[in-house]
Order: sequence, then structure tokens, then C-alpha cells
Amino acid sequence: MTSDPQTPPRIAQTVIDSDDPRALAEFYRQLFGLTYRDGDEPPPAGEPDERGQDWLVLRNPDGVQLAFQRSEGWAPPTWGSPTRPQMMHLDTVVDSVEQLDRQRERAEELGARTMYDRRDDPDEPLFVLVDPAGHPFCIFVA
Repeated sequence: MTSDPQTPPRIAQTVIDSDDPRALAEFYRQLFGLTYRDGDEPPPAGEPDERGQDWLVLRNPDGVQLAFQRSEGWAPPTWGSPTRPQMMHLDTVVDSVEQLDRQRERAEELGARTMYDRRDDPDEPLFVLVDPAGHPFCIFVA
């Protein structure tokens, strides 16, 4: 790591707001096969989840980490509508249409909802889904 003042900042993680950081972290942990930062793992059954009440981080050895923070009064974005527009979304890629279909199924099994189906697009097949908290994300064939 350099201490040159001209060195630009590095992106450490993307932070996703919700009213239930643990539930949303669990969705993305299972969807992407990520692991919790040391100390952020869920507690044993029956124990209080102090860490899961406010801030959690998922490690991603192949890319940007995901962090989850509680936001009081949080309301989900309304994808495709200006009522509460999305502030950001995740783009994810797979290698084939077969993978695209399977990963959409997996996401739905974990609680996502499909909002837009462009699977048959010959140039860029994709699905736009929303996670259980309402944040949009895309899965497309790279």
C-alpha cells in the first residue's frame, strides 16, 4: 500500500441499506457464495444477534465486498417507477443462457422476484430481479 497523497481511493465495498441487515446479508451470501467477515457470522441458535442489528460485511475474494447497514425508516425502491427510484443496482454475469435460467431460479428460491425478463434478447439476455428488501439487481449473459 502506498502513502502517496496523489494515489486515488480504492473501492472497498458496496453498502446496501435495509431494515434487516442479517436477512439481506443471508440472501446475498447464499446467492453469491460469499463468506462473512470474521466476527460477522450469525450467532448460535438462540443467542442474540448483536452484530446483525446494524452492520455486516460479506467477503468476496473475486470482487467488491458487500456490506449491509440498518437504515431506520427505510423504504424499498420502486424499480421502474420514479416514486422511490433506485439509488444503485448490482450487475452480475453468467456465461450461458442455461446458467442465466438456473441463477434466476436460485434467486427466486432465496426470495427474489423477477421484475423484467429479457431472456430471449439475442444480444444480451438478462433478468432484472429485486432482492427480498426490494433492491434491484441484474443477471445477464456476458
